[in-house]
Amino acid sequence: MKCRHCHAPVEQEFIDLGTAPPSNAYLGREQLSAPERWFPLRVFVCTSCWLVQTEDYAHHAELFDSEYAYFSSFSTSWLEHARSYVDDMAQRFDLGPASQVVEVASNDGYLLQYVKQKGIGCLGIEPTASTAREARRKGLEVREAFFGVALAEQLCDEGKMADLTAANNVLAHVPDINDFTGGFARLLKPNGVATFEFPHLMQLVEHCQFDTVYHEHFSYLSLTAVQRIFERNGLAVFDVEELTTHGGSLRVFAQRLDTGRRERSAAVDALLQREASAGMTTVTYYQGFQARAERLKNDLLRFVLDARQEGKTVMAYGAAAKGNTLLNFAGIRADLVSCAVDLNPAKQGRYMPGSRIPIVTQQHLEAARPDYVLILPWNLKSEVMHQLQCVPRWGGTFVTAVPRLEIMH
Repeated sequence: MKCRHCHAPVEQEFIDLGTAPPSNAYLGREQLSAPERWFPLRVFVCTSCWLVQTEDYAHHAELFDSEYAYFSSFSTSWLEHARSYVDDMAQRFDLGPASQVVEVASNDGYLLQYVKQKGIGCLGIEPTASTAREARRKGLEVREAFFGVALAEQLCDEGKMADLTAANNVLAHVPDINDFTGGFARLLKPNGVATFEFPHLMQLVEHCQFDTVYHEHFSYLSLTAVQRIFERNGLAVFDVEELTTHGGSLRVFAQRLDTGRRERSAAVDALLQREASAGMTTVTYYQGFQARAERLKNDLLRFVLDARQEGKTVMAYGAAAKGNTLLNFAGIRADLVSCAVDLNPAKQGRYMPGSRIPIVTQQHLEAARPDYVLILPWNLKSEVMHQLQCVPRWGGTFVTAVPRLEIMH
């Protein structure tokens, strides 16, 4: 195996989660009598550039197809995060009607809708037809394609160079990370700014967030690795912010290496030093993660088996990709977790990949009154508990499995 960035041989294993189907490959009823495609789910560390990455078996077109079912707008906290981002960037970089904002992986228009409301020119790049359709319903212009240098050059030829590009939770999703980042260096105006948000590998390791490992995440990112990738592909990091989203993320600000003139903030070097002090450029840092993940898996499995033995019912909330990783790694099926609630109509009436747990509406959960509600998107725990205030009223209990098994009596 060769590193997807520096092409050095990669041999150091980070975690092996066995095999699993793609985490967003939700099943229709008619597919229950057919086989699923499962792929090995293994992650390795490049000891040359310290990029953590999957061993690839599935092509990206199989992972992000026309029926891709992840829609960003179903999380109210994520919408607020997007609105706040647009307000902050418009003020910080003096964006107005003559400016151009391009969002790569614009999904259902969750962010660009706020750009449009401010009267700022905008364009979405989104390869999945299902989410692109929803964005167009919001009146947004969307280019349905995968992003890279070729598309960036085409957009430049069309006069669509960007003052600001946004790429939220997509840098980890791209198989050719060099072509992807090189596209931003080409698309930016000489003084343009690119922002990238992604889960921070340091938080993943510290809090054992192994369920964020799935085939659609090709890379797991530190600032150390990202800075190297950017510099090789024409971008210079000039600022970084630490966010609470997705269990702990980074927002990295970059500019063109050839024309950018913004000074590098002290925050960049401070975080690079923290990563180095934590040992993120040593093999030792990545060892032992497998055993920690297996302990969490065993704790969850023991809990649902005990609940069944006691005659208690368990339902899940959030048919999220991270939940699919967790359930498939633990071997949990519908006999232990009877169903999963999700607000997304595109998922309701379908089945979770691998586990084949049925996905239902919130009304189904309220009628069934389970003893336990297992919150699979643990990063949205507070939002879900506020939304389901009815659960404690009937004596139900919330449970999360990551970063540790927590039964919230």
